[in-house]
Amino acid sequence: MTVVLKIGGARAVDPAGAIGDVASLVEDGEEVIVVHGGSTAVDDTLEQLGEEPTYVETPSGVVGRFTDEKTIDVFKMVLPGRLNTDIVAALQNNDVDAVGLSGVDGKVLSGPRKSAVRVVEDGKRKIKRGDHSGIIKSVNDDLLTTLLSGGYTPVVTVPMLGKDDDRWLPVNADADRAAAAIAGAVDGDLVLLTDVPGVLEDPDDPETIIEQANTPEELEKIESAAEGFMKRKIMAAKESIESGASRVIIGDANTEMPVQSALDGAGTHIKNTAVPDQTEGSKE
Repeated sequence: MTVVLKIGGARAVDPAGAIGDVASLVEDGEEVIVVHGGSTAVDDTLEQLGEEPTYVETPSGVVGRFTDEKTIDVFKMVLPGRLNTDIVAALQNNDVDAVGLSGVDGKVLSGPRKSAVRVVEDGKRKIKRGDHSGIIKSVNDDLLTTLLSGGYTPVVTVPMLGKDDDRWLPVNADADRAAAAIAGAVDGDLVLLTDVPGVLEDPDDPETIIEQANTPEELEKIESAAEGFMKRKIMAAKESIESGASRVIIGDANTEMPVQSALDGAGTHIKNTAVPDQTEGSKE
């Protein structure tokens, strides 16, 4: 079983433990695909350039980034450049033969560009135009499995390739949903590491973790409890299972051996039985 690991880009997430964990898994013969974001680094770079990061809320209550032209330029510079290179180097220092890829490389992640988004501002629904983001419809799992079979560990980040009329453009995509699409395409386990222990009934109390969802009813409880950015992770979890992933685990990146701990039972576990109407994922 391939493990697809998404390392969060929040300021409070320390990737060091996950890097060591990946090295241990690979040494034990496990196949691992690492996916990473970098929202904090993007925001820091925008602010250094005198730009204000823009976040919007969708009518369904999901909070996400609005990616204008200047922001996508920063994404291209920061994620596949500095962050991806740093993670690949860290894995190489742990004897993992890692290969860095953006979603653009080999058309790993592709789909239509989304130039306008529906948002809620001041209680009113609006259409905000000029977005440079995309909807992942295809994963080049052949490239990923070829690398894995050759003993390499892919490290994937956005941007993705977005089709805009008759041309392809680098556009932003949510890293959780990118990891979800990849996990579905390779029929793997998806581990989403973040800065909280899992989905919490009370966001201010880490002791209120919801440990699992094995049924649609239990998944509804998790969806009701999720707030803010966690809503996006639950959306990604459902998409991943619908497209072929066997299970999704949302766990704490900052614990000792965070990946292995998550696989062994820590965090919030969502089984494929909680999303019964599964469809075959789109692969390329």
